Amino acid sequence: MDGLIKGLVNVAIDAVGGGRDEENETRDERSRSSWAQVVSGEQENDDRPHGHNNPPTQWRRQEESQQEQEGWEVSGSRPSRRPQKAKHEEYERNEGDRQDGYNYNQSQWNRKEEEKENNDGWETVGRKPQRQTHKVQKDNWHGYKRPASEQEYSDEVQTGASIEPSEEELSDLSQACNRLWELDLNRLVPGKDYQIDCGDGKKVYQKEDMAEGCLFNWLNEDVFRRPTFSRFCSLLDNYNPNAGCKEVVTSEEKQEQSAFIEEISRTAPIKYLHKYLSMKGIISENVQDFKRMMTKLWFDLYGRGGTSGSSSAFEHVFVGEIKQRGEQEVTGFHNWLQFYLEEAKGRVDYQGYIFPRRRGECPDSETQLLTIQFEWNGILKSVSSTLIGASPEFEIALYTLCFFLGGEENYVQLGPYSVNIKCYRFGDKIGSVFPVAEC
Repeated sequence: MDGLIKGLVNVAIDAVGGGRDEENETRDERSRSSWAQVVSGEQENDDRPHGHNNPPTQWRRQEESQQEQEGWEVSGSRPSRRPQKAKHEEYERNEGDRQDGYNYNQSQWNRKEEEKENNDGWETVGRKPQRQTHKVQKDNWHGYKRPASEQEYSDEVQTGASIEPSEEELSDLSQACNRLWELDLNRLVPGKDYQIDCGDGKKVYQKEDMAEGCLFNWLNEDVFRRPTFSRFCSLLDNYNPNAGCKEVVTSEEKQEQSAFIEEISRTAPIKYLHKYLSMKGIISENVQDFKRMMTKLWFDLYGRGGTSGSSSAFEHVFVGEIKQRGEQEVTGFHNWLQFYLEEAKGRVDYQGYIFPRRRGECPDSETQLLTIQFEWNGILKSVSSTLIGASPEFEIALYTLCFFLGGEENYVQLGPYSVNIKCYRFGDKIGSVFPVAEC
């Protein structure tokens, strides 16, 4: 009898369990059906910031603080479209150079691993492509802070008569800028030195993320062994991006600035710039006077955002700043190397290129003048333009030339690109300068 009772009880329990399994299975199918409606456009999900749709995946935060002797390692995947903004660790924790209390968000959102297919053959929607891991060779960067007597520089470039401006170039700013483009011997070659993925295009006012992956697929690590590139990159962590925060410049950082100017002064674009300005009577032929002028022009601090000593031409144009008054926004930030490094660390979320003015002329992996939209530390830069692959010495020479000899609008030719170099003055300083594609 006892055995019979136990048997009946087990049958009853199995029946109840089976009902629950069926209920769970039905709920699963309803969930899957609802997501299919979202994907097909029959239903919207407004939980994401800026109106993005949430993928049906779970998210996890993964701290990224790997440091190696030769430099930090880049995570293999781009920060996913995220339900909330990533929180970064303090700058000094990973960079070791900042003590001003500004907190950088240093962590990335990584998608939690899911099965590619379930037993019905249903695939996960919206999976981000994995990215190849890269290393940045920065073992020699700290050496740039050492005294001038301990610095080693490249040999002076031997260009002969090619750096002598012609009469046509002296009378035509566009021709002079184009000569600078030709003299940029350090400019990178698309497909050989790096590869980008432009993603899809958008208009400036659109906020949807139109890029499935990073802007940069890869960059040859040898790039960071080039003297002007590595000295330029060593300067990028010297600044607090808060536009209203007074900068504190150490003696070591001043040495980095001097070392950078000394290094680029040995290249063809800067030699051409010096010749041009001296022939125009703007600066003396004395090389040391020229270097001092360049250091003051690009690195001397001035007030921005209501605080004296809070900004410089170099910080604004190349590093970028975050405007704190009213709604936060990113200003400046027009350099591709800074973009690459910040994207690699998970601080930049590339969101697509801005449609060119002419239809049918969309950028591709070979394009070197690109207008883009991105978020930096969760703050939107709705439109920004950058000369991808250009050397630091070329950009410094180009913008300095336009500052001294151009106006606010400077329509010039740079190789295959018709460009308007926008130049805004801040008294006798560079307030902002950047390229705008004219086609």
